[in-house]
Amino acid sequence: MNAMDLPIVVGVDGSEPSLRAVDWAADEAALRGLPLRLVYASLWERYEGDALAHELGKPSEPVRAQDILTAAARRAHRRRADVKVLTDSLPEEPEYALVRESRNAALLVTGTRGRGGMAEALLGSVSLTVAGHAHCPMVVVRGSHDNAVRPGGRIVVGVGEGAPVRFAFEEARLRGASVEAVRAWRSPAHETTDHPLLAGEPARLHEQEAAQALEKALRGMPADVEVHRRVVEGHARTVLANASRDADLLIVGARRRPRHFGLQLGRVAHGVLHHAVCPVAVVPEHDG
Repeated sequence: MNAMDLPIVVGVDGSEPSLRAVDWAADEAALRGLPLRLVYASLWERYEGDALAHELGKPSEPVRAQDILTAAARRAHRRRADVKVLTDSLPEEPEYALVRESRNAALLVTGTRGRGGMAEALLGSVSLTVAGHAHCPMVVVRGSHDNAVRPGGRIVVGVGEGAPVRFAFEEARLRGASVEAVRAWRSPAHETTDHPLLAGEPARLHEQEAAQALEKALRGMPADVEVHRRVVEGHARTVLANASRDADLLIVGARRRPRHFGLQLGRVAHGVLHHAVCPVAVVPEHDG
């Protein structure tokens, strides 16, 4: 399959969060002119079976893959009738199935899978594991609101290496949105001083270095995308989670390390996946 025709893949499990992920992915597929592939991994019940059975009002065994896929496909068609929808049931662990699917996907999309009062504050173990190993950009659709992909809006990217920034600009051009490029910085405690002539100097140096890193990351990006630069003191995961409050999409990177399987999520990606209030895209970054 030509790279330009790779589908957007959605992991579905019958839950409302996964159906919201279908909505988001259908909108994205329409923007990109790509097919939508809905995947159900049939061993999902090992992790989510009791809750899933309760939500569907059925005992766990009769919760069949085809029922789940049919409902998800119907939802996608209602959302975007012009998008081609494919479905597949895979008889294996969801983590392995979705990571393998990511090798031949333009984008991988999942929902959250929390329960009870803290449901939307917690990320399900499947989504978190897959986010750490996916080979293509992965979006976790957070929040209980509509999360529709609409023209315009604001895309926030945590600036580190180049891959997340490029992805942010691609998304912004698709949507006609602006990009808010954020670089967090902190002054290590051992560099602070009470001397009146030196007070604040270490902090200014770190702020300047952050601003320079931000400018370097933005070099060569398309000039037709509106960009807002922010250099903010604080922990990156907290700064970005705060920035997600009125964003349409938050983008962070995950770095592939030699001799490790797939991608290893750092504290920043892990933190925003748990606490952002808008969809989060995790984009692979490569060493070397």
